[in-house]
Amino acid sequence: MSSNEKPLIGPRTRLCMSLSARPSPFGTRFHNRMYELLGLDYVYKAFSTTDLPAAIGGVRALGIRGCAISMPFKEAVIPLLDAMEASAAAIDSVNTIVNDDGRLTGYNTDYIAIHDLLAAARIAPSLPFLLRGSGGMAKAVAAALRNSGFTKGTIIARNETTGRALAGLYGFDWAAGPEGLTAPLIINATPMGMAGPEAEMLAFDESVIDSADYVFDVVAMPAETPLMKVAERLGKTCISGAEVIVLQAVEQFALYTGVRPDRQIVEDASAFSRDVAKRELEAERQKA
Repeated sequence: MSSNEKPLIGPRTRLCMSLSARPSPFGTRFHNRMYELLGLDYVYKAFSTTDLPAAIGGVRALGIRGCAISMPFKEAVIPLLDAMEASAAAIDSVNTIVNDDGRLTGYNTDYIAIHDLLAAARIAPSLPFLLRGSGGMAKAVAAALRNSGFTKGTIIARNETTGRALAGLYGFDWAAGPEGLTAPLIINATPMGMAGPEAEMLAFDESVIDSADYVFDVVAMPAETPLMKVAERLGKTCISGAEVIVLQAVEQFALYTGVRPDRQIVEDASAFSRDVAKRELEAERQKA
């Protein structure tokens, strides 16, 4: 742990932020907690917008050091940037912007996190998979799967244009829906199960979950989605979006600050963020 005291917010304080249709409190708590522990003169704030070009113009004009990008802006933001780092260019999807004196570069730390989690889970790449989704997060998952050696998979997407395009890019199959399909590895990369209108939606039928060995849900908020709850009850090996969001946020933190936090600090910040979320959820339940 750092013994440095975090400076008071002032003119020299560097701002980092996030842009999302549904701002999550996790990034704000996670980054700010690590700034506190490391004594860094930074502050992090989550935002939403209905005017993406104006928001990105603000990032550039105000010298905002870093900006996390979430659904539905991961592809739409690309024309507004000056450059794309390899992790983002390879999949045409951005989840991180770094501002170097007004020059905006897009990265994709989702890809890095997903690739590392697949490796840690030691899932045999010979296994077939089902991947539900064809948006920015699904692109990161598909790229990580292909680059990890997976060759037998099906992209499930109602949007035939984006679904077929993603499947064709990596040599996978496409299906409009999951009906009649099973696989040892199933992955949800849609908003199904995310806090909000789709919070109660199950990305795969229970029979499909039961037939799988590994279940991966990239939805991070809440940590226990309907898919994760069913998979855990059925004794499946699970990879959660909560794991993804921590790993990708650590990569963002390093890009923004030039500091790579040690494991103890990451675990502290992650636990702090989860504890606050639990307390807030309990408070909401008591009000109801």
